[in-house]
Amino acid sequence: MALFGLFKKKIIAPLVAQDPKWVRSPRGKYYHLLDLDAEEIGLQGVGGVYVIWHGGVRPKWVYIGESSSIARALNEAVHSSDITQYEVNGRLFVTWSPVVDKFRRSVVLYLTQTMKPLVNNPRAPKENEEGIVSYPVIVPTTKSA
Repeated sequence: MALFGLFKKKIIAPLVAQDPKWVRSPRGKYYHLLDLDAEEIGLQGVGGVYVIWHGGVRPKWVYIGESSSIARALNEAVHSSDITQYEVNGRLFVTWSPVVDKFRRSVVLYLTQTMKPLVNNPRAPKENEEGIVSYPVIVPTTKSA
């Protein structure tokens, strides 16, 4: 019987999508990117993953990123015409999750593969990047309310 034990295939359970608890305002709505004061709400030095999208008739994912300072990253996004050009399509919304550093790039890879944002993040991980495995999470809804 022990012989058969040597040939058993190792079964790896598929990863179940985790809920990163995407942040909303105290009123339960997503923040408007261009109206957000990230320092005022305490995001300076807070690391994690963030997602930007535009609302409107046909909401679309605009940008996905990760940073050791979400405040700095969102301030950069506000000054990026590649991102802000989509404001006219129905306001830009943003949410984030304080994902632990060792999982950030894996979460960004998964979100980028799944959501296919309009603006390419040049720092986003690629599928073949060594040590990075797509880590599934529940994506935020595009509804602002």
